[in-house]
Amino acid sequence: MSNNGKNQTHTISILVENHFGVLARVSGLFSARGYNIDSLCVGETENPEISRMTVTVRGDENVLNQIIKQLNKLVDVIEVQDLTNKSFVERELVMIKVKADNKTRAEVIEIANIFRARVVDVGFHAMIIMITGAKGKIDAFIDMMRSFGIIELVRTGTIAIERCGSNGYNNNSQDEED
Repeated sequence: MSNNGKNQTHTISILVENHFGVLARVSGLFSARGYNIDSLCVGETENPEISRMTVTVRGDENVLNQIIKQLNKLVDVIEVQDLTNKSFVERELVMIKVKADNKTRAEVIEIANIFRARVVDVGFHAMIIMITGAKGKIDAFIDMMRSFGIIELVRTGTIAIERCGSNGYNNNSQDEED
């Protein structure tokens, strides 16, 4: 990706009050500026009155900064963070229903094991495999499964959280018990 911010992938973490219509207002700001949302995940935080939205978009940094300023003006928005240039952990979950008969089942399972994926359902002619990881790992696994025949695929989209040492919290500073 270039340093000028053109078509850069951005991961945005947005804390919002858990109210009706917040998702529509937040996603509307992105679409109004011509941003297609690549990934959007929403869920309650440790506080059931607050939800975290993780949005992955590609585009110009200047326009994205304007969107972030507008997001911060929304009443239901508590905090907006662009995690792109910070140290963060990201994961996705995917379930893939792939063709697997007696001839190919062992090979599909072997590949799943290499990727640390889990078989969660098996039928006579197919199996469902669940995998979690970063986008690159997920994409590589999906590519490997294509040769067997993907029947169906469900993908959560990216969730992300800033690393512990990045925001002043350090796991090593707490007393640990064995």
